[in-house]
Amino acid sequence: MSAEDRLAALGHTLPTVGKPLFNYVPFRRAGDIAFLSGQVPRLADGTVIAGKVGAGMSVEEAQKAAILCGLHLLAVAKVAAGSLEKVEMLKIFGMVNATPEFGQQPKVIDTCSNLMVEVLGERGRHARSAVGMGSLPSDVPVEIEAVIRILD
Repeated sequence: MSAEDRLAALGHTLPTVGKPLFNYVPFRRAGDIAFLSGQVPRLADGTVIAGKVGAGMSVEEAQKAAILCGLHLLAVAKVAAGSLEKVEMLKIFGMVNATPEFGQQPKVIDTCSNLMVEVLGERGRHARSAVGMGSLPSDVPVEIEAVIRILD
């Protein structure tokens, strides 16, 4: 089963890769490595999910936001590689907008990690960091960036 088939079986579709709102590009390639810019939980209509985890936003809501970030990462990875079949996830860096006492950042980012493995199989396994932030742009609860390898 292809990555696209697994994605569809999970009930997901890839979002359109939009134009960045600020001065950066969606990805930057260096040989077979591509650095994917941080992705936020943007809905199809362009709005973003907002909120601070631990202050009005639950872990479960943040996990859903992390899945949206993961779908955006996969969309950018597909553009960078030309096909999800050529994508190997190397590293994910997840940032969680949370209260100082919140300590479940890995639980939030795990949903994105799980998505990568479910869609890409063994090529989705990656190194990872999951950290808390005092704030994130547009008050989003999660932002996730990635480093991928593009296979021949």
